[in-house]
Amino acid sequence: MITTNLLETSEARRVSFYKGCFSVVEYTRDLSVEPEMAETAYFASQMDVRKRQITASITRDTGVIAQKGRMQIMLGDLKAETDIQSVGNLVKKIVGSKVTGETAVKPHYTGEGTLVLEPTFRYILLEDLEDWDNNLMIEDGMFLACEDSVEIHVSPRTNVSSAVLGREGLFNTNLTGNGVVALESPVPRSELIEVTLDDDVVRIDGNMAIAWTADLKFTVERTTSTIAGSMAAGEGLVNVYRGTGTVLIAPVQKNKGIPSPGNKK
Repeated sequence: MITTNLLETSEARRVSFYKGCFSVVEYTRDLSVEPEMAETAYFASQMDVRKRQITASITRDTGVIAQKGRMQIMLGDLKAETDIQSVGNLVKKIVGSKVTGETAVKPHYTGEGTLVLEPTFRYILLEDLEDWDNNLMIEDGMFLACEDSVEIHVSPRTNVSSAVLGREGLFNTNLTGNGVVALESPVPRSELIEVTLDDDVVRIDGNMAIAWTADLKFTVERTTSTIAGSMAAGEGLVNVYRGTGTVLIAPVQKNKGIPSPGNKK
């Protein structure tokens, strides 16, 4: 039998929220910081810049698929297997990883116990696919983990020219099925702008959409009916999502790219 204080509230950490088999542990204070960095760490924590990590309660009925290399601790009778069925399947995953920024091989954890992933300074979103019509598209590099009832695909943009003009990329990671997914977001959930469409349209000046219902139609259009009018308005081209679904929008583009601990990029 294993017991741990990881999910207990202390002066250093707390469980900030949970959904499905996932819990998010947030380090509210960095008590082991070096003296010369104490001031920086204090003000960083005041701005909600702090370490967070995912734990997953794995049972015989619910396993977890995670990004390669993110496992920190395995508690209990857990085993990890790859999601590779054949050489052709491996080649397909490698190609997919090149165009989406995700890892080619994602370990599948099964058994009974608790999986703990490495901490990150990014913000963690826990999304139930049922809230996304069981079909969620995400920005490249956001996938962290999901329950193994979720299927992961690489989906091409239906409108190639719009994808290039809109700077959204030709391919995206598509999550389908039932279950909860854990995403690494460049901004906290409270800062994201959530737009729900009911047979309507949203226009975004820039590639700031980080997640959206996959059934929405994406195009790039002028803000006005003429090129001259768009130039005069100073807006040019905008990314357009049409249909019924939800879009999560980051408030500014420069919020993208918060690194994980030790990541110098």
